[in-house]
Amino acid sequence: MKNALVAKILYEVADLLELEGVPFKPRAYRRAARAIEDCPTPIEDLAAEGRLTEIAGVGEAIAQKVAEIVATGKLAYHEELKAKLPVELRALTQVEGIGPKTARLLYEELGIRNLADLERAAAEGRIRSVKGLGEKTEQKIRRGLAETRGAEKRLLLGRAWPLARHLVEQLMATGLYRHVEPAGSLRRGKETVGDLDLLAVSDRPDEAMRAFCSLPDVAEVLAQGPKRSSIRLSDGFQVDLRLVPANAFGAALQYFTGSKEHNIRLRERAAARGWKLSEYGLTSADGEVLAGEDEAGIYRALGLAYIPPELREDRGEIAASEAGTLPELVDARRVRCDLHVHTDSSDGEATLLAMARAAAERGLRAIAITDHLRFAQAIPGLSADDLRRQIEEVRRRNETAGLTLLTGVEANIARDGTVDVPRDLLKDLDLVIASVHTHLRLGRKEMTDRLLRAVEDEGVDILGHPTGRLIGERPPCEADWDEVFRRAAKTGTALEVNAHPQRLDLGAELIRRAIGFGARLAIGTDAHDVGHLDFLEFGVITARRGWATAEHILNTLPVEDLLAARKRGR
Repeated sequence: MKNALVAKILYEVADLLELEGVPFKPRAYRRAARAIEDCPTPIEDLAAEGRLTEIAGVGEAIAQKVAEIVATGKLAYHEELKAKLPVELRALTQVEGIGPKTARLLYEELGIRNLADLERAAAEGRIRSVKGLGEKTEQKIRRGLAETRGAEKRLLLGRAWPLARHLVEQLMATGLYRHVEPAGSLRRGKETVGDLDLLAVSDRPDEAMRAFCSLPDVAEVLAQGPKRSSIRLSDGFQVDLRLVPANAFGAALQYFTGSKEHNIRLRERAAARGWKLSEYGLTSADGEVLAGEDEAGIYRALGLAYIPPELREDRGEIAASEAGTLPELVDARRVRCDLHVHTDSSDGEATLLAMARAAAERGLRAIAITDHLRFAQAIPGLSADDLRRQIEEVRRRNETAGLTLLTGVEANIARDGTVDVPRDLLKDLDLVIASVHTHLRLGRKEMTDRLLRAVEDEGVDILGHPTGRLIGERPPCEADWDEVFRRAAKTGTALEVNAHPQRLDLGAELIRRAIGFGARLAIGTDAHDVGHLDFLEFGVITARRGWATAEHILNTLPVEDLLAARKRGR
């Protein structure tokens, strides 16, 4: 999949055009880049089929440029723009505190071209000397650098899974493999993935490895052997393939799924019985193979119930498995409602009808239309009158939408914790989501008080993307989360598991704490286009990592029961 590469180039074109003062075009390129980045279909497939203009925001002109990137790996127009400002603009602007204009200023004043230059300048205290920046900006850039370096070369869960599926499909299509499975941190559902591990069984290993190393998107073959090969894709992401015997596939899948800490506990358990556990199988002291063909057999032989991959982090799962108290994790098939969907009435890309039809095609039984209420000049949102009209449209469309449409809204939580929802419309709204979008760097006490006031608002059903984090770009806000969860459980306010790959908010650890206090969860994709509806599975994976069952999640209920279970339905 070349989606990440295409998006990266288009984002940088937008930044470079913005620096030149070109109007309108930067927004168009960013819109196209965002849509391509979020698109679950390989961009090269859409290009080959002549379907690029089906992507929101991709017109004929941008489609031609996308096709050029797909074919050549670069864009002549991009190279022309870069020649005027020879810096790694996209890398620099990922650092908090640096936008395109600041990047240009740093280049002109300090000669900063890349992250290494930026790190040296920050360490030497030279950034504060630039007119218009100062010590506070330098400190912010230092924090941003640490966050950016931590996320560098890691792929978001929601980008890694489509890539893994695409690679598996390509390999299986060769006819050289019995089966291929992703392993590693991806299979455990971690929010970011450092590289991609694939395990496979093949009766023709030499041909299978040649096929892997010859995949269309391979930029470099790092290693090629009869049992293991490594490649680097055009976007810089590394993929490793291991071929294992069929009778040891389960043992290998368990071993290479990890985590390291979980595997250590299992090996200790095997050693206590005089056995040995490795990627080749579970063997007795005299070499007899006790298990290895499937994962469940490994756990069963060790006296354990099967532990789902999402829980294998050495956080009490082995003790729970032994005691028979592992939770029955929520299954994606149980989550058939999306409780956070935007349309082009606010900042979405598709119409209400298009979102409804796309949701119905995916087998969803309900979606909540939750466009933004207007709260900032720069962010499109609904006025009270707009919201009234949308409520009427939702009710009208319900007759022909093919699923249940819920009336809703996403309102901003102001700095003082107030939620500006027209109170006379609460009776007509099925769901009210309240989210923090501004002032995310408040102190712990002020942010806690702010969130508690929103949670206690009788008109708020769901606290949206509670921590406000953007993975790899913005850390979570600081708050007394135990107190927020305690109060949410008491008031009946649900906590969102925002399924957008860049958010996954709440994250797994906070989900587990929240349900420990008895709080309910609501999974929403925060979809701004039809393709974003596919993010629902990543919300489910994250909920599973937080030990959530179907009973913890509003979306698993029939619509009538869901409405009765929300705060205002009690």
